[in-house]
Amino acid sequence: MENSLVKSNAIESALITGDLSKLSAEQRLSYYNQVCTSLGLNSLTRPFDYITLNGKLTLYARKDAADQLRKIHDVSIGKPDITFQDEWIIVTVLATNKDGRTDSDIGVVNKKDMRGDFGNALMKAVTKAKRRVTLSICGLGMLDETEVETIPEAVPYSEPVITTHMTTDKTLVAEAVELGGVVEAPKTTMDLATAEAVVDSKGIRYGDIITRDLAFKANAMEKYLRENIIEPAEREGKQFKLDAVRTILAARNGGK
Repeated sequence: MENSLVKSNAIESALITGDLSKLSAEQRLSYYNQVCTSLGLNSLTRPFDYITLNGKLTLYARKDAADQLRKIHDVSIGKPDITFQDEWIIVTVLATNKDGRTDSDIGVVNKKDMRGDFGNALMKAVTKAKRRVTLSICGLGMLDETEVETIPEAVPYSEPVITTHMTTDKTLVAEAVELGGVVEAPKTTMDLATAEAVVDSKGIRYGDIITRDLAFKANAMEKYLRENIIEPAEREGKQFKLDAVRTILAARNGGK
C-alpha cells in the first residue's frame, strides 16, 4: 500500500512539474503506457520518444502517433497550400475531424534542408504541417519529431533498459542500453575485436566508448540512414559503423 502511494505521488509530481526524469524507469514505462492507453494508441509501435528540453525530460510525438491519431479520430487533411518566402518553404494545411471541426497549421522548412535537395525539403515541410495540425486538432499539446530536429536545446533520450555487463577491465558495472527498444546484433558476422577497433570522427575507438554513448550513436546512425538519400559508398560506410556499434552493444548485453 505504501509503495503504491509513493509511486502515485511520484507520478503526480512529475505531471505537475512536467519533468519525467523524477520517475524511475518502471514508473516512466507505466506513465508511457497510460498516455498511450488514454489516447487509444498502440504503445508497441513506440508512438512517442523522450527528449530533454529546458532541463526537463518529456515526451514528443513520432510519426506513428500522428498516423494512428488520424485514423482514430477520422481526421482528413486537405490539399497543402505551398508558398515560398526567401529561403523558406511554407506549407499550410487544413484538417477536419469526423465532427466537422476544422483546424489549420503550418510547416516551415529551409530550402537548403535535406542536403539541399529541394524536393525532399518540400516533402518535409508538408509532413511537418500535417503532423502539427493532427496533434492540434486531436488536442495533444506536444512537440512532433519534425519540430524536435530544429530545436538545438532538445537532446534525444532513450528510455533505458538496465543491464549488467563486464567492461574491458573486467569491472562489473551497470549501463543503460537502448537501441530502438532492443539491443540487437548486426545482420553481418563482424567479430567483436574488429568492431571495437572502429574509430569515430574524433579518432576514438568504439571499444573505448561507454555503452550509453554508443547507443546514442546507433540511434543517430539509424535515423540518418533511414531519412537521407546518400551515395552507395557513404551508405556502406555508415552501415559498417552501425554494425560495429551493434556488435559491441550486443556483446555487452550478453550476446542477445
